[in-house]
Amino acid sequence: MKCPFCGSILSKVVDKRAVSGSGEIRRRRECLKCSKRFTTYESLSALEILIIKKDGRREIYDRSKLEQGLVRALEKRPDLNQVSKIVDKVEGKIRSKGAREVPSSSIGKWVLIELKKLDRVAYLRFASVYRTFQELSDFEKEMKTL
Repeated sequence: MKCPFCGSILSKVVDKRAVSGSGEIRRRRECLKCSKRFTTYESLSALEILIIKKDGRREIYDRSKLEQGLVRALEKRPDLNQVSKIVDKVEGKIRSKGAREVPSSSIGKWVLIELKKLDRVAYLRFASVYRTFQELSDFEKEMKTL
């Protein structure tokens, strides 16, 4: 970590603590050259995995795409502010698998599990796109499982 005052790469950590809710770590550092203090925030790097789509294509994982799908499902629902928590949980499951490639079907299942606990209307909205409902009977079948 470079000192913002003198540019030295020599520093020591004086204090560290977790930033609540964001998964970041706040570190208070002291430059060993100029003795000035500065703060850094560290977080996990972005997931560098490939998503295997239904048609066999592979795409780089994009958090914003998952967030957009959840925002659409939770639109005008009271739990719209839970989007980032759901995405964090899904990303945690992706990381726990340790795989470089994850099927989109797995991600969809994990999202549905979280939505089922949170909001049944949003669950149905997401399921209708994820499972490509074609008929009204598809909705009826899914509602019976709720």
